[in-house]
Amino acid sequence: MAVQVTVLPSPRCLFDDPVQIRVTGLLPQQRVTLRACLLDEGGELFQAHAHYRADGSGELDLTHCPALGGSYSGVEPMGLLWSLRSKTPYKRLAKRNVLTPFCVDLEVYEGHGDMSRLLGKCTHERCFLGEGVKRISVREGRLKATLFLPPGPGPFPGLIDLYGSGGGLVEYRASLLASRGFVTLALAYMAFEDLPAMPEILELDYFQEAIDFLHKQQQVKDGGIGVLGLSKGADLALSMATFLPGIKAAVSISGSGFNSFIPLRGDGFTIPAHPYDLGRMKTSEESGLVDFSDILDDHRDPATWDSRIPVEKSLAKFLFLSGLDDKNWKSDLYCRDAVQRLHQCGQKVEFCSYSGAGHLLEPPYLPLCQSSIHKVLGVFVQWGGQWREHARAQEDAWHRIQAFFWKHLMNSDIPKSNL
Repeated sequence: MAVQVTVLPSPRCLFDDPVQIRVTGLLPQQRVTLRACLLDEGGELFQAHAHYRADGSGELDLTHCPALGGSYSGVEPMGLLWSLRSKTPYKRLAKRNVLTPFCVDLEVYEGHGDMSRLLGKCTHERCFLGEGVKRISVREGRLKATLFLPPGPGPFPGLIDLYGSGGGLVEYRASLLASRGFVTLALAYMAFEDLPAMPEILELDYFQEAIDFLHKQQQVKDGGIGVLGLSKGADLALSMATFLPGIKAAVSISGSGFNSFIPLRGDGFTIPAHPYDLGRMKTSEESGLVDFSDILDDHRDPATWDSRIPVEKSLAKFLFLSGLDDKNWKSDLYCRDAVQRLHQCGQKVEFCSYSGAGHLLEPPYLPLCQSSIHKVLGVFVQWGGQWREHARAQEDAWHRIQAFFWKHLMNSDIPKSNL
């Protein structure tokens, strides 16, 4: 019997879908190595491997069979995906073109040695755009954005999606959320087209334009929209929920409760950037990696409070997510400060802090990136995180984000078709 590698329920799925990887046609108790290979859009090869032993029927099911070593160990059904890494150091796996899938070659080799004898393989496609989801480039007014529309008339919950100070127009989280039933606007605000890499000031009016644009979409449910952001995008999400009408729910991922790095101008006021000193950054002599975790002045010092975002004045609902192994900045500590201020004003807030998780909490099964180049600063920075713990955190956070928005924007649970 020929050795076969199969992916169930289908060899093609959304990137955030868990799958069942099975191998059949092996000898009883045969020792094999499974390897996953993914070539990203820049030509960088990401790989992971794990050693296994077939059962008495000559079969392997990664849902039940423990890995005996390699890139991970133990029962990890999705380990071959979340443990992918490049041989080139400090590379981050991210999707640039969401219209095409990532193709993962799944290979099975004889023994636990040098992977010289290939027994079988298959190609698994992991997509970022669900069937029927529309991608629409938006250049309306000052907006630099991409709109993703789920199939059907709706109404759907509407979201604005913001990434961090690396800038650009990042689409893969927004496209996956649209594939799960959200009308999602991925919004650039720096380092994209004619938007400066490091703006002298950010204008709240720009973000109000995004809210107004999303409200005009016929498929978006009336009554308010949501916003989520990562890192710098997280504090912008809090500011939008605090100062701009129309935001009903906000998710902060690895963020803070103050305005970071760039002043933010609103109608008749400006929130200064939280004080920082780049002279306090530390560069490792061994690796060359930059540690920014101490550059910010103490957020407990009243002299810094002008940069606080007064979230306690907001009528929106909040979800804060952070990793305890965040090496980029002290997001857990900063989030706790914002949560405490909300609690002191009698407001309910959701907060989840993940042991072993780093700064870059992404959609599930994207592999951990512990360090990479910061596109705007041009230096290699630490993001932190432990492989297994970070993967667990991403799965949990992704479910929490969707449940939070369905609850507060649609007054419902996550539709069963999205689970």
